[in-house]
Amino acid sequence: MMVEEFKSEGTSVSTLDTDSEFRRLFNVRRVQKGKKPQFKRAACHKFKRLDSNWRRPRGLQGKQRKKYVSKGALAQAGYGSPVAVKGLHPSGYSDVLISSAAELELVDASYEAIRIASTVGARKRAIILIKAEELGIKVLNPGRGE
Repeated sequence: MMVEEFKSEGTSVSTLDTDSEFRRLFNVRRVQKGKKPQFKRAACHKFKRLDSNWRRPRGLQGKQRKKYVSKGALAQAGYGSPVAVKGLHPSGYSDVLISSAAELELVDASYEAIRIASTVGARKRAIILIKAEELGIKVLNPGRGE
């Protein structure tokens, strides 16, 4: 993966230059995510005490465990994304959570972009944004520019 630098209005923003196989796998991931069902816990709609987050059905007479189509899909192999693009941001970068300006030194701008932690205040966020622009690092959540 290579990085191209674009300069517009005095700012330097790096964009990821990807090969055709990488873009193809991103398209495969997008299509697969569109087809993937919502994996919900069995009978979560019946009882308020049951969350909808996935739990494997283990009951002997459970219809979802027996793979009745109307009872919802089971999470299993085949629904996952291709390994090369698994967990990547839609922009193609691997995101790194940053909470201080010192952590920017560890980021490789060629394939990593930063996400500023939600606990960071406005003053420290501004410092991180300025330093990231100097280093040519892409920021995934820059906030509103006022």
